[in-house]
Amino acid sequence: MAKVSIESPLAEITLRKYESPKGKDKRELVRKLCLSLGLLQPGDSRDVIVDVLQVMLESKKELTSKEVENLTIKNRQNNKQPLLGIAPSNIRRQLLRLRDLFILEKKANNYLVKENSKLIDLFVENIEKYYLNSIITRVKEYLKETDKKFNKK
Repeated sequence: MAKVSIESPLAEITLRKYESPKGKDKRELVRKLCLSLGLLQPGDSRDVIVDVLQVMLESKKELTSKEVENLTIKNRQNNKQPLLGIAPSNIRRQLLRLRDLFILEKKANNYLVKENSKLIDLFVENIEKYYLNSIITRVKEYLKETDKKFNKK
């Protein structure tokens, strides 16, 4: 039987372009940001990531995962959203996803926006300059090597 290898990327990012963010309310703005950064899929009804991020952006202090959970529930109720995806394990998973995208950091058992920075600064420094650049560089290596193997000048 032939051995099948599973392809696992070293890095991966999804970015999407939407209409201008002008005039959107806070939740819709965060929702489009999550869609733009690939944290949420178009048409996905499981959107608790939106509320988790909004809670973290509105917080002026570090929060425990339990505080994030409670504030997320309150945020969903205030925005008349169904209370789906609010299990503690899912809230922690969403916090981890935001950490993986360099938006949040964890200090002891508390979460906060990384270095209390602006999101644009975090994006430029961590994603655009470092993460995205390393992906583009590797894709270019594949393009050059493919051109070489297929005798393209």
